[in-house]
Amino acid sequence: MIRVLIADDHPVVRSGLEMILAKEANIVVVGAIGNGRRAIEFLDSNPCDVLVLDIAMPGMTGIEVIGQLKREKKKVKVLILSMHKEEAYASAAFKAGATGYLTKECAPTKLVAAVNKIASGGRYVSPCFAEKIAFEFSGTSAGKAPHETLTSREFQVMRMIATGLTPKRIAGELCLSVKTINSHRVRILEKMHMRTNAELIRYALENDLI
Repeated sequence: MIRVLIADDHPVVRSGLEMILAKEANIVVVGAIGNGRRAIEFLDSNPCDVLVLDIAMPGMTGIEVIGQLKREKKKVKVLILSMHKEEAYASAAFKAGATGYLTKECAPTKLVAAVNKIASGGRYVSPCFAEKIAFEFSGTSAGKAPHETLTSREFQVMRMIATGLTPKRIAGELCLSVKTINSHRVRILEKMHMRTNAELIRYALENDLI
């Protein structure tokens, strides 16, 4: 039996996901939770096989939740379910440690297939994104988006900068020094071939990253 925990801040989405998965004889939904921090707390006393996780939630984002799960060495596999297209977030999610990525536009059958696949030790990506990854591993980087060159932490900081947060505020939220945040900013701008925060904000908006 595959034990699944759902974490999404929209009640309607949680209910819909639970209904889809509950129809499967080999899947049991052990919880449906509204934010990332509560999901982590739930996993402390309720081990699960798969966490179906929204990537954009208030408080802790999906990327931050994955990072915390890794630090706490929790064995749960993470399937990201996002309203954002794969081009926007999938690379960052996999770099952070996700095992699968689906958009919320996917058919119910794909959700079930993804849960089964990652529970059995595999990874789940769409055929198009799998081809993109294959090109990257072969050294063919044409078409690679600038934000996909960032590490998970740099991607997180980039998004926070793009929302208008100051280095001091970002440092406080991530428990890092202002100097470290400024260093991240410099590397982010270099990697993305930009010079100012304004360019970064425009890029984030145009690519649906915030």
